Amino acid sequence: MSIPFPSLTAEEAASHIQHGQRVGFSGFTAAGVPKAIPLGIARRAEEEHADGREFQIGVLTGASTGPSLDGALAKAHAISFRTPYQSNADLRAEINRGGARFVDMHLSMLQQTLRYGFLGPLDWAVVEACDVTAGGGIVLTTAVGAVPTYLDKAEKVLIELNRHHPPTLLGMHDVYQPLDPPLRREIPIYSASDRIGSPLATVDPAKIVGIVETDLEDEVHGFDKPTPATEAIGRNVADFLVAEMRAGRMPRHFLPLQSGVGNIANSVLGALGRHPDIPAFEMYTEVLQDAVVPLIESGRCRFASTCSLTLSPEVMQRVTGNLPFFRRRILMRPQEISNNPEIVRRLGVVSMNTAIEVDLFGDVNSTHVMGRQMMNGIGGSGDFTRNAYLSIFSCPSVAKGGKISAIVPLVTHADHSEHSVQVVITEQGVADLRGLDPHERARLIIDRCAHPDYRPQLHQYLELVKQGHSPQSLSLAFAMHRQFDRTGTMAGVVWEDWR
Repeated sequence: MSIPFPSLTAEEAASHIQHGQRVGFSGFTAAGVPKAIPLGIARRAEEEHADGREFQIGVLTGASTGPSLDGALAKAHAISFRTPYQSNADLRAEINRGGARFVDMHLSMLQQTLRYGFLGPLDWAVVEACDVTAGGGIVLTTAVGAVPTYLDKAEKVLIELNRHHPPTLLGMHDVYQPLDPPLRREIPIYSASDRIGSPLATVDPAKIVGIVETDLEDEVHGFDKPTPATEAIGRNVADFLVAEMRAGRMPRHFLPLQSGVGNIANSVLGALGRHPDIPAFEMYTEVLQDAVVPLIESGRCRFASTCSLTLSPEVMQRVTGNLPFFRRRILMRPQEISNNPEIVRRLGVVSMNTAIEVDLFGDVNSTHVMGRQMMNGIGGSGDFTRNAYLSIFSCPSVAKGGKISAIVPLVTHADHSEHSVQVVITEQGVADLRGLDPHERARLIIDRCAHPDYRPQLHQYLELVKQGHSPQSLSLAFAMHRQFDRTGTMAGVVWEDWR
């Protein structure tokens, strides 16, 4: 296959990007992310800094990336601005020390926010592809992310043509952009498998400055083995959804599922797939992880609509080795479609996401440790939670060997309010919060979800602050967090000492 545009090295491509410019990179999680050009930019930043010159760029992506993008640029102190989501340890440290400005965004909002002009001009789009035509047709690799908008809004484009991914991925993508107000119409997706766009992303070929050829697998690593806690959470989620079907609150044919990213999500999906009373289901989600592929192969998952294939190299080979099979069962969409609130509400999606901490009323913190240190970001959890037919948050009841309780009087940072969170699940049990007032919610969350070591302490808190519509105390609400800062554990709080 000949390359219809100038061939560049990664260093030559990086030389085109200047200090102070903003760059939109393809990818969503570590899937579909360019790797050679970001490494070239990082090396250039190090050289510029060594010579006493400034060099930083604004970085926009679809979601998190891998070590060759976020990691390398953060280590080179080459990021001035970052949005909308990240999960790299080096970048996290850079953000929390104030070295890079980070704007945490709902992932469904990124593309239209850029089109509206709220994020300023976009100088470059850097996109990974497995094929490109002379007319500017691009076959994306393992994610769509925000690529269609980046290609439209960027002044210039660089492409990484990654030979590791076969051009026969053509047909796995459904590229669609809604019109902006006041011309926007309904998005015509009425089932998870509906195709409404193009298999190609497109760009004005005059924008393409050059192509860097690579042969690199996605920097997606396998997940940790399930723990007794994550396995118990998975069983609790599956049993709860079966009970909902039996009670007539979910149809017998089930509803589409959305699942977050990580070890808990993998355990939940595994438990759903194994449960004999859960019928074959569809997914309308933002990320497909390893656990979904065997479910598709076995027929337990009939179809999966997603934004990215966040698969370990071994599992990705199973997909690319049987593309005719998977092309009929998987579809990748832009994030403003995969996470679109209109579609989530229409399809009746059941959302399943994870929390850092949950308070006694159902408010969820999913982004900040101790209220101040950014972990990853809100991602797409809010897109789904606020619009789901049924919204579930799960987490282990304790962390750090029991020194931290995930159930607290008041979250230190609120990402999802009690008005959006319907069900809380830990390895201890299930708290169904629907139709309950704040006092009822608090007692149920303590009794069903808190670790037994913390239940007496949390009930003592409720007894002290039982007045008012929401039983809460401004002086005591963060006593458990303050005790952890002081002693290294949340256990053993004497509430009167913190008045």
